[in-house]
Amino acid sequence: MTHPFTYIDPNARVAPNVKIDPFTVIHGDVHIGEGTWIGSNVTIMEGTRIGKNCRIFPGAVLGAIPQDLKYTGEKTIVEIGDNTTIREFVTINRGTNDRGKTVVGDHCLIMAYSHIAHDCIIGNHCIMSNSTQIAGHVTVGDHAIIGGVSAVHQFVNIGQHAFIAGGSLVSKDVPPYIKAVRNPLSYGGVNSVGLKRRGFTIEQINHILDIYRTIYNKGMNITQALEFIEEEIPASDERDDIVTFIRESGRGIIKRFMKGAPDEE
Repeated sequence: MTHPFTYIDPNARVAPNVKIDPFTVIHGDVHIGEGTWIGSNVTIMEGTRIGKNCRIFPGAVLGAIPQDLKYTGEKTIVEIGDNTTIREFVTINRGTNDRGKTVVGDHCLIMAYSHIAHDCIIGNHCIMSNSTQIAGHVTVGDHAIIGGVSAVHQFVNIGQHAFIAGGSLVSKDVPPYIKAVRNPLSYGGVNSVGLKRRGFTIEQINHILDIYRTIYNKGMNITQALEFIEEEIPASDERDDIVTFIRESGRGIIKRFMKGAPDEE
C-alpha cells in the first residue's frame, strides 16, 4: 500500500495496512498506526508518533524541530492520537525540554494551514478551523473549538468545551464551557449549544450559567467570586473544573465584554 515514489526510512515503524500516497517522505524514528492514510507530499519527521485510523492530507509537515531558539537538539516527539484528521499544509512541531512532546489527542480535526507549535497539548475531540495558529506551550481541553484565522498566544490555556470565535486574538486563558467572542476577546456566555450537542442536561447547563453569572455579572473580583461559588453553589464536576481552571490560570482569564471598549466591533 506504499507507492514506489514514496520514501520510508528503514528505521520507521509503519503498520502493514497503512496507505501512503506518492512523493511523501517518512523519516526514521517514526511510528504510524494501522489503518492510517497519508496523502501525497507529506513530510513526517523524526520523533513523530501517529495513531490508528488517522488521515493526513497533502502538504502536511509533522515533527519538524521547534521554532524556538532555546532548542538545542534534544530528543523530543510529536504524538497524534487515533482517528484524528490533519488537513492540507498543517504544521505540527515537536517539543522542547519543557514538556518533551507536542500532543494532539484522539478524534481531532485540524483544518488546513493550521500550525501547532512546540510543547502544545491538544485534548480529544478538538476542532481547529482553517489557519488557526497556536503558539508554544498552549493547552487546549477536550471538545474545544477554535474558529478560523485565530491566533493563540504562548502559554495560554483553553478549557474543555470552550468555543472561540473566528478571527480571535487569544492572549488570556479561556475558561471551560464558555464562548469567547468580540475584540478584545471577551466572555460571551456559556456554550450552551455545544453542551447540548454533547449530552449535557438543561440542569447542568443552568448550573454552569449560575457559576459564570457569579464570576462575570455580580461585581466581585475573581477571589471573591470563587469563594462565593465554593460556599453557595452546590458541588459538581463542572463547578470543580471551573474553579480549578481559574485558580491555576497563569495569564488570567478573559474578561466580560464592556460596551465602549476599544475595537468593540
